[in-house]
Amino acid sequence: MTDLVIGADGLPRCAWGAGTTDYAVYHDEEWGRPVCGDDALYERMTLEAFQSGLSWLTILRKRPAFRRAFDDFRISAVAGYGEAEVDRLLADAGIVRNRAKIEAAIANARVAQELPEGLSELLWSFAPPTRSRPASHAEVPALTDASTAMAKALKRRGFRFVGPTTAYALMQATGMVDDHLAGCHVVPPGATVMG
Repeated sequence: MTDLVIGADGLPRCAWGAGTTDYAVYHDEEWGRPVCGDDALYERMTLEAFQSGLSWLTILRKRPAFRRAFDDFRISAVAGYGEAEVDRLLADAGIVRNRAKIEAAIANARVAQELPEGLSELLWSFAPPTRSRPASHAEVPALTDASTAMAKALKRRGFRFVGPTTAYALMQATGMVDDHLAGCHVVPPGATVMG
């Protein structure tokens, strides 16, 4: 086992999750845990798109402001945004103020709202079979065939800012894949804890 760090709490965790308190909480309580529901997955997809080119820590720390700015990522609300909301978002120093990403978030809400099967069902249809946890960070891919297929399917439907790498990050964050390293204290989704 490599790339694990023993935290001050004595627990082994993926090294990236030990960098800051924000990362430790996100790693331990959220990353890799299954997320379902259209609005919840729309939020994760939107934040992954905003993260493109930036540190995830930046997005994580701005997430409360993003939630306020985007009506808690309710698809029905964001889909109704017009130019006034774009201007409001561009003036909001609490979020990442990138016109292309803001306009993509609104366009993506509109596309998500029209999906007959819903966003959650569509995204989870690309979840690959469960596999063993990676032994090291070097074994964690940046993209996979499944994330490439997801990105292509999303783009065909009109979604923006969802390339294969962003799609894979979304899969990791929402528990579609489990990329916690072998030996990490976070219990794999669906695992039975003996005690």
